[in-house]
Amino acid sequence: MSSLIFLLPATSVTATTEFAYLVTPDGRSVAAHAIAPVALLPQPAGAAGEVVAIAPVTALSWHQVELPKGVTAASPRLRAVLEGLLEDRLLDEPEALHFALQPRAVPGQPVWVAVCSRQWLRDAVQVLEAAGRPISRIVPEFTPEEPLALSAIGEPEHATLVLTGSDGVLALPLAAHALALLPPLPDDAQRIAEPAVAALAEQLLQHPVQLQQAPQRWLRAAQSGWDLAQSEFASSNRARAVKRLAALGNDVLRAPQWRPARWGAIVLVAANLAGLNAWAWKERSSLAAKHAAVQRVLTTTFPQVKVVVDAPLQMEKEVALLRQGAGATSSRDMEAMLGELAAVAPPQRPLSAIDYVTGELRVKGLASSPPEAAALAESLRSRGYAAELRGDALVLNVREAP
Repeated sequence: MSSLIFLLPATSVTATTEFAYLVTPDGRSVAAHAIAPVALLPQPAGAAGEVVAIAPVTALSWHQVELPKGVTAASPRLRAVLEGLLEDRLLDEPEALHFALQPRAVPGQPVWVAVCSRQWLRDAVQVLEAAGRPISRIVPEFTPEEPLALSAIGEPEHATLVLTGSDGVLALPLAAHALALLPPLPDDAQRIAEPAVAALAEQLLQHPVQLQQAPQRWLRAAQSGWDLAQSEFASSNRARAVKRLAALGNDVLRAPQWRPARWGAIVLVAANLAGLNAWAWKERSSLAAKHAAVQRVLTTTFPQVKVVVDAPLQMEKEVALLRQGAGATSSRDMEAMLGELAAVAPPQRPLSAIDYVTGELRVKGLASSPPEAAALAESLRSRGYAAELRGDALVLNVREAP
């Protein structure tokens, strides 16, 4: 997987516009960077490869507002609410501007809104789509965040000084007359500069600066949670979610920092498999011991049984033979069933017919309706019999053990 990250120009984008870009294989390192027209921009490799556009600091303005209760990033009236909240702060007509809300915005709390030209952004999106480089995300070059940092970027002839912090993003010319607009900075505040303007920045700021290449800054910007592609510029939520999940899966499977987690998952799966196998072996051993015990009871009680096929069934047959030989009745015999039926049947209710076939007794005359049959069945249930009304006959069977 590789992703393409490029900086949008602050001017209108056309098919001949050249872009400064970088290619990253993992989202954390720069594999290559150059400048090329849109048609020659490299294609991201892999299903999870992204095309990330960076909106330059000079193309955005930042405003902090408080969303009313009930208005979220997915609310259909979000734009109308933002237009009302920002109407007095904007230099252009709201209809000509695009609004992007900060990630995880919470109604009732201060949130940041990035504002840019709607036409400028629409032109850029259309040109990239026409060139076969549809934009996955649009991120700002700088965002309001802690800690406080001062960055010098650009070329000496057109250098820009950018102050970022919790109070917003401030972009000024890198010149002596602009320094008066900066608030006092603590000594430990970050001061960063691109190599081309590092000497000029140190001379004006009277403070050493930390060098940072532009591709490194763009790579960090692409890692932020911001996405300006909202509202009419939002791409398919499902496609973007699939790409992000694929990227996360690729990181989990291949990234070095996930190696301990991968080994931990392998050990966990192996331990669970070993535990399941041990539990299954124990259950099989217990079941085999119970079968052996039942077989021993059968062969000990009835030594004439030499081959055990179905111990419970064979034991039932042997008991039935013993009972038959002794002249005793079982619960399946007609005499026993008639005796139990007589104990619960309504008095002075003569039977009109009796039919017995292999453990099933049919009698007529005791129950003429379902309620009467249900009452008899409930009484017989405690005596080990099941009864139901079939047509005009009450049918009795021995209840099977649950």
